[in-house]
Amino acid sequence: MIFAIGNESRGDDALAPLLVRQLQTEYIAQVELIEDYQLQVEHVTDLLDRSAVLFVDADMSCAEPFHFSEIAAERDGSYTSHAMTPFALLHTYRQVYGTDAPPAFLLRIRGYDFELGNPLSGKAAANLEAAMERVRALLDADRNIVPSWQRSLESPR
Repeated sequence: MIFAIGNESRGDDALAPLLVRQLQTEYIAQVELIEDYQLQVEHVTDLLDRSAVLFVDADMSCAEPFHFSEIAAERDGSYTSHAMTPFALLHTYRQVYGTDAPPAFLLRIRGYDFELGNPLSGKAAANLEAAMERVRALLDADRNIVPSWQRSLESPR
């Protein structure tokens, strides 16, 4: 499953939704694509019976063009608000189901302008293309997706 987090009304925050829309026609049979403005506790059920989960989000602090990493459950302050981090969602999964969530990865795409009403910036669009290449390579790598994605962490960008 690929979970896109973002708001298309807020400039570069549209990066993740735009990524999954590009993937929709190419990988519809291979992977489920979910999109929402933010993660919420209810999304814990979306993680059930998955072989792996890739969270995608725009980020104004990561290196260009993107940062890809494997992530683990971690309790943080977001679990008390209406929005959660991927780490907190994985932690909630463990609390609810008594077992670890499926292997999870986070793709943070570098964004620059998150103002309401602004379009996607040119620099963010270039970063989106680089991220798309990486995601396509991951999905095309082989059928055993988790080892493939873990190997990808070891290769330089």
